[in-house]
Amino acid sequence: MRPYDAFLLISFGGPEGEDEVIPFLENVTRGRNIPRERLAEVGEHYFLFGGVSPINQQCRDLLAAVTTDFDAKGVDLPIYWGNRFWAPMLTDTLARMKQDGVRRVLALPTSAYCNWSSRTAYQEDIDRALADLGEDAPEVDLIRPFYDHPGFVTPLIEHTQAALDRLPDQQREGAHLLFSAHSIPTTMAEASGGPDHSFGPEGAYGAQLAEVARLVAEKLDREYPFEVVYQSRSGPPSQPWLEPDVNDRMEELKAEGVPAVVVIPHGFVSDHMEVKFDLDVEAKETADRLGMGYERALSSGSHPAFVSMVTDLVREYIDGAEPVRLSSLPRCNEGDRKCC
Repeated sequence: MRPYDAFLLISFGGPEGEDEVIPFLENVTRGRNIPRERLAEVGEHYFLFGGVSPINQQCRDLLAAVTTDFDAKGVDLPIYWGNRFWAPMLTDTLARMKQDGVRRVLALPTSAYCNWSSRTAYQEDIDRALADLGEDAPEVDLIRPFYDHPGFVTPLIEHTQAALDRLPDQQREGAHLLFSAHSIPTTMAEASGGPDHSFGPEGAYGAQLAEVARLVAEKLDREYPFEVVYQSRSGPPSQPWLEPDVNDRMEELKAEGVPAVVVIPHGFVSDHMEVKFDLDVEAKETADRLGMGYERALSSGSHPAFVSMVTDLVREYIDGAEPVRLSSLPRCNEGDRKCC
């Protein structure tokens, strides 16, 4: 087993004031030739919430809980935090770790699944930051995708049941479960299946999303129709992305006589801005316009089981503990450090 001398949480980052919104979005879209007016349009999502993304505070809360759990379970690692696109920046955090004498780092990305944007992009950002640090930069290992760990799935089961229970009895009887994840280009999804394409046309990402939806749905108080939908699509209309869109599917379900939906953001670790805007604002407005019952389940990230999962994952690497998985899906690109 590799000896580690620090734990690092890597997240996306987000603005914490109106003056930070556009600079943050410029960081996210750098090199992609996104028109300024498009940034302003997306910025309005943040301005609805005072320019504050929930994600940084969610990371602070998670780190505080993980620190307590590490102490209780005898995991003796200092904890660091770095973001890809806003303060505290990953590059600055890794530079501080080098100054602190950290040599080997075990890092957890706040993304549970395999695809380029949720896995490989993290590794590429790490590689660039370490190259800038030069000699004696720390070595960083990314913890495996954890979509099928009980600490991720169990909170989703509880939160989905709680959302169902909030529906009126008559609506609950005919409710449909929509498990929502961030859409990606179909070419990116296909690439996540590895060279043999063993995961099917939507790659490891689509297969893993479908598996988590199944794992959650089968543990509820009774059977409900369920499916995976997508949100947060961007890019030109000519480029195919994973579908169906959550709003489009709600339109179809209403036409089919479905009285209510529960939307579960199982593609995300926490209730960050894309969940708060795309589901709590846009999808809720769609439901209201259609006269359809609507509830949104919480994500996993604030649940005690999720906190405990972080410690369990660390123990896999520092103690050689057996990986805990609820699924029998193959590991995507086993042995490839970039995973997807």
